[in-house]
Amino acid sequence: MQINAQLTPERLLPAIEAMWAASGPKILSIDRNLDRAGGAPVHTVAGQYKPRGWTDWTQGFEFGSAILQFDATGEERYLALGLTRTRTDMPAHITHFGVHDHGFNQVSTYGNVLRLMKEGRLPHNEWQKEYCELALKCSAAVQARRWTDLGDGAGFIHSFNGPHSLFIDTMRTLRVLALGHQLGHVMKGEGDAVIPLIGRLVAHARATADYNLFWGEGRDIWDERGRTAHEAIFNTASGAFRCVGTQQGYSGFSTWTRGLSWAMAGYAELLEWLDAVDEGDLAEFGGKAGIVDLFDNAAAATCDFYIAHTATDGIPYWDTGAPGLKDMGSIYERPSEPDNDIEPVDSSAAAIGAQGLIRYCKWLEASGRDDAETYMQAGLTVLDTLLGPSYLSADPNHQGLVLHSQYHRPNGWDHVQPGRRNPSGEATMWGDYHMRELALVVGRLARGETYPTFFNI
Repeated sequence: MQINAQLTPERLLPAIEAMWAASGPKILSIDRNLDRAGGAPVHTVAGQYKPRGWTDWTQGFEFGSAILQFDATGEERYLALGLTRTRTDMPAHITHFGVHDHGFNQVSTYGNVLRLMKEGRLPHNEWQKEYCELALKCSAAVQARRWTDLGDGAGFIHSFNGPHSLFIDTMRTLRVLALGHQLGHVMKGEGDAVIPLIGRLVAHARATADYNLFWGEGRDIWDERGRTAHEAIFNTASGAFRCVGTQQGYSGFSTWTRGLSWAMAGYAELLEWLDAVDEGDLAEFGGKAGIVDLFDNAAAATCDFYIAHTATDGIPYWDTGAPGLKDMGSIYERPSEPDNDIEPVDSSAAAIGAQGLIRYCKWLEASGRDDAETYMQAGLTVLDTLLGPSYLSADPNHQGLVLHSQYHRPNGWDHVQPGRRNPSGEATMWGDYHMRELALVVGRLARGETYPTFFNI
């Protein structure tokens, strides 16, 4: 990445406001035209959002987008839409025992409502507050129950693949366990055993750092600091780690860049949350200082790897080991080429990763560190590109907001336009949601308004 040191949140504000103007009609169009019998909207096909019933992990991003639109613009119709859909469509997700995606669904909806109420953007309503808090408490316990025990306090929240499978994605969904703990909730097991949510959060984050992250310490011949594997696989009979793998990347020994971005945003955001956690809450799980150090190292390593493995404009290709990249020449020495016919970029990884870069900077600044500014400027560089005409869709007939986002390259689930060989020009629900979340953060910074965090509830 060629980091633009001249960018500021204020300089990007006009483009951010133009983005919100384009965003609102797309939200309304999706809600008006989607066939909800097929499940949650996942990605666009020829510019129209389509459901793909699998785990419905994107439902919260859809309704959360409407709430963020209200947050940014003050337009009440988006708040009404978000609240209505959250009330009617989200309860089933609260007790969905088949997925590891609770933080995606519930924090984007119930969590955003509580945050807006705490910020004074919504009038205080005790019943609404308690309803949203209960949703988050239940969701936290349901997610924490998806547990693979590795012994001696170690373990992880397993993916929908089964108890052997640890996904990098889950780092960003740990936020629901953080909220559950913050709200005073615990999970209870057999014999009324109390299982602290914060303990499972820390153990999962530690397992992810141990097995899904690479540290450049000779773990294997492809070891490189900051690289991530999508999946870590364990022998459930013995608890032994067996190998790395992937579902949506090219291989376990290359880096699926959306997985990298989930780790960047997840660790950075939880560092911010840890600042507000009492040391006593973490004493039995390794102590606050050691946990903060682990999360700091993980955020730094993944953010540094991202900066080193994107095109000059800050956009990554979908996987750093994608086989066609060798035929494209020096991809990290020129701007991204979203319309190429060899290997696609993934703008959703950029939107998620940029927020990780900015939040890590803000945490470093709050910690009094002098190595923060690079991460802020890197995040703004990515956002600047995403706000440009190559990536932001201003077409009112296209329901997507951020173009050139990828879903599942190995399965071939992304739409390939006629006459093309690569998927391009399409959007995903998580890419669009995280673009809105990113724009909200930077817009608030530009105006000197309250810095939004998921735990300000």
